[in-house]
Amino acid sequence: MRRSLAITISSAFIASSLVGITGTTATAAPNPVQPDQFGLHVPEIAEGVDPGVTYGSIRIWDSGVTWGQVQQSKNKFWWDGLDRAIGNANAQNVSILYVLGSTPKWAASDKKQGTYPNKGAASMPKIKDWKNWVKAVVNRYGDSIESYQIWNEANLKDFWQGTPKQMAKLTKEASKIIRKGDPTAKIVSASTTLRLESAYEKFFPPYLKELKKEKWPVDAIAVHSYPDGQGNPGTRAGLINMVKDQLKKSKVPSSRALWDTEVNYGIKGPGKKIKGKSITGANAASWVAQTYLDNLRLGVDRSYWYFWSPATNRIGITMQDGTTGSIGYQTAYSWMNGSFYSCSSGKLNTCNFGDNINVSVVVWASKGSQAYTVPANVSLSCNALNQCSAVTPGQSIAIGNMPTWFGTTATQK
Repeated sequence: MRRSLAITISSAFIASSLVGITGTTATAAPNPVQPDQFGLHVPEIAEGVDPGVTYGSIRIWDSGVTWGQVQQSKNKFWWDGLDRAIGNANAQNVSILYVLGSTPKWAASDKKQGTYPNKGAASMPKIKDWKNWVKAVVNRYGDSIESYQIWNEANLKDFWQGTPKQMAKLTKEASKIIRKGDPTAKIVSASTTLRLESAYEKFFPPYLKELKKEKWPVDAIAVHSYPDGQGNPGTRAGLINMVKDQLKKSKVPSSRALWDTEVNYGIKGPGKKIKGKSITGANAASWVAQTYLDNLRLGVDRSYWYFWSPATNRIGITMQDGTTGSIGYQTAYSWMNGSFYSCSSGKLNTCNFGDNINVSVVVWASKGSQAYTVPANVSLSCNALNQCSAVTPGQSIAIGNMPTWFGTTATQK
């Protein structure tokens, strides 16, 4: 992606303004950091729930407004729920990603394929019905919706039992309609989960192959980066690198973004032997902050945290008012949003933030603990729980997996 000269100069200045850690510099996500890189699921958005964190984009899924829940029969639409969801998200001034699938029961080619949110939800719909649905959504909401995702987790039988070629066909047809109705809208591929290798390999590479045949009718490739139930941010980073290798192998154009449209940790599986786990306290804040920092160093353009909700045994990190997960999310947002950055990977991962005047650095280890020397012109450090203390240049500090920000009171947001 081409950058303006001013951005290039600022990014280079940041990289040289603080004592860095030797490592490999990653391909950058959008620079400076944009609010919409901080995505969130808010299942009760139609009821007006407003999360207690600052976020920039919402993925509307699991909110009772899928295709089959809106178009309840071929000639009957119930728009009320989706109208409220779109209106409330617009009122919160966040970008909207709406998932167009899955198949309504009345449109299902095989009602035995899939059960969520209705029977037949995983079956291939008739192209005419699909096109009519996409037209109806685009015509109704126009530029109120920033981005459209074709399908949810199309590599899993619970959500899709058609072929990768059929999904590419749905992608192409939707893209043509959206491009005509709203040329500024972004088209996002069907998402693929990563943690079950067999399901990933069976769908993702063939889907990319078919999208290439269709001349890449998407702006972003979507994955869901949940690691296995015992995994951590380091596990997730390995999965992201696996995807990047596949994108390169499939010759996906560099202009196509990589979006992580669902992420959390501690979800049991895959399989029956891998148990889930609850991640709380300092680890919750650390892992959430690491996730969004890792996006910058690994080249992930957006992540949508799943989800804003009271505690549930479905997920490992709870994102709700007062939880350490939400504190980590808000802290990372305050460190990152609006800042130019330069990140590198090594024994210690680093991201330098700021502009030509105000510069700060965040440091964290993927595993273990490493010594870090406080840079010149730094007087304050804060962790992902936003707990701060005074430091002095030249001081040696042990850094673990808790991301730690170094700067001054002038650069603290």
